[in-house]
Amino acid sequence: MEHTYAVIMAGGGGTRLWPLSRRNRPKQLLPLIGEETLFQSTVTRLEGFLPPERILVVTVAEQAAEMRVQAPQIPAENYIIEPAPRGTASVVGLAAAILHKRDEQAVMAVLPSDHFIRNRDLFHYLLTAAEGVARQDYLVTLGITPTFPSTAYGYIQQGAALIGDYKYPCYAVVRFKEKPDDRTAQAMLRTGDHSWNSGMFIWKTESILAEMRRQMPDLTAVLDQITAVVDTPRLESVIKELWFDLKNETIDYGVMEKAERVAILPAGGLGWSDVGAWDSLFEVLLPDMSGNVVTNGHHLALETHNTLVYGLPGTERLVVTIGVDDMVVVDANDVLLVCKADQAQKVKNVVEHLRKHRQEIYL
Repeated sequence: MEHTYAVIMAGGGGTRLWPLSRRNRPKQLLPLIGEETLFQSTVTRLEGFLPPERILVVTVAEQAAEMRVQAPQIPAENYIIEPAPRGTASVVGLAAAILHKRDEQAVMAVLPSDHFIRNRDLFHYLLTAAEGVARQDYLVTLGITPTFPSTAYGYIQQGAALIGDYKYPCYAVVRFKEKPDDRTAQAMLRTGDHSWNSGMFIWKTESILAEMRRQMPDLTAVLDQITAVVDTPRLESVIKELWFDLKNETIDYGVMEKAERVAILPAGGLGWSDVGAWDSLFEVLLPDMSGNVVTNGHHLALETHNTLVYGLPGTERLVVTIGVDDMVVVDANDVLLVCKADQAQKVKNVVEHLRKHRQEIYL
């Protein structure tokens, strides 16, 4: 595994976890679950699997300084600065190009910085198994075994089992599917051959760069110019010069949906959550006997069930709920969010409204 690396994607804004997740301190830099931040948990999860010098972080400049403080064990040169968000395809391409220049045998595991995974041992085993599949020139993804018909995740349909001496069941991917409506999600759950798209990928840098050359020639042209100056003083300036003209594209749409050799490892038992919205915290935080979850605050509940009350650390404000079911209450001092739990995905619409109406003070 001496040629295996982790690339942590850590530049997102986390708008669906507003009002705690803000522009200057997005969700991956917050201790939303336990004492560690989500970013720190992602780094810690790799302990015993990869040394810090083989962990890279792709982020934006305004978050990099705080990440260096939170994870000082990662070498400074392993932080790759993206001048502006241009989608996950550009993040993956930039990291792959830099890694491949440094190590032509590199295999990279692409990991979002804002996931929660309870079973670290299984996670390490899956990465090891996926590395073996990736060495056979497959683009590999980890698919989360669905536990309910979610409309918040994309889905991946698996086909025939791959033939070979693999350490874990792996299958060819039939297709990627966008976030479905409720009826479609229920139908896919019944078939038993669909997984949630985790956004975690494993592949050789050579393989992903070849697919990008085939499907995303404009991005490849930029990456070729960047590759020419890797590990020189010009790297940062060349990235800045070329980056803003890139098209904003996801790795799923830009590459994976039309790639020719894609494999999936169904990852049941990970205890996974993408911590994508407030309702996802019900999956990872321990509720009381009434199903209520209270974090960083004081809550008096009368006839209240399945409700999340979340406050800032150290807050003394008492939140009282009476006759309330299936709600989310988030107290961020300057903003109070109250919504039905099944509407939590719409918080990002509030952020767009505030941005559109120039109410940046709340962002």
